[in-house]
Amino acid sequence: MKDIDAIAVLQDPVRRRLYEYVVAQGREVGRNEAAEAVGVARTLAAHHLDRLTEAGLLESGNRRLTGRSGPGAGRPAKVYTRARVERSVSLPARDYRTAAELLAEAAEQAGLDAGLCAAARRRGEALRGSAGPCGGLEEAMEMLAARGYEPHLEVAESAESAEGAQGEEGAQGVAGAAARVVRMRNCPFHAVAERFPPLVCGMNLALLEGLLGADGPVRARMDARPGECCVVVEASKNNDD
Repeated sequence: MKDIDAIAVLQDPVRRRLYEYVVAQGREVGRNEAAEAVGVARTLAAHHLDRLTEAGLLESGNRRLTGRSGPGAGRPAKVYTRARVERSVSLPARDYRTAAELLAEAAEQAGLDAGLCAAARRRGEALRGSAGPCGGLEEAMEMLAARGYEPHLEVAESAESAEGAQGEEGAQGVAGAAARVVRMRNCPFHAVAERFPPLVCGMNLALLEGLLGADGPVRARMDARPGECCVVVEASKNNDD
């Protein structure tokens, strides 16, 4: 199916809500969950989810949602996740990806990493305009969402606090040391980053440093994880968000 035909499938409002819900979860989603989330009948949700799969926008599989196996575990349920293929439409046809890959290849071979990062940081500052540094994680998520990063908040305990925890007081210390980190399910530069990861990921980090501001209560840092953007955003040291 051509990209324009696949994207046209999202014109149906129910189908689009189902697609957006599955994408936002970052995991496999069953038919019952998706139907309940968007407020439609399971049979209607199943129809639209399968249509999205046929269009190549979602991928489907089967697994037991109960987590059990063996006799009495029930039949596997159909589950859906976002397809890994990238879709785009340009009228008339344009090929910016090839241009980006050629420029990245030339920059990498010429050792222009530092210059590229400096330019990316300036671009981030220009995008922020006259506004001050980002005021907190919630504001950062709004800024990142507007630029297509698909941010989500993840709460994790501090490993250092966990190792030092002893008894009841230590357990309370661990809970209090839970860190909030903004991770991003989408990298807007994914296609080029796959071919030139150090160069493009460094550029991405510098861009977000400029966008969020270097002296504010949040900071961007590298923390690559499969299937997500290589940059995360968290509260700066000595700043409580």
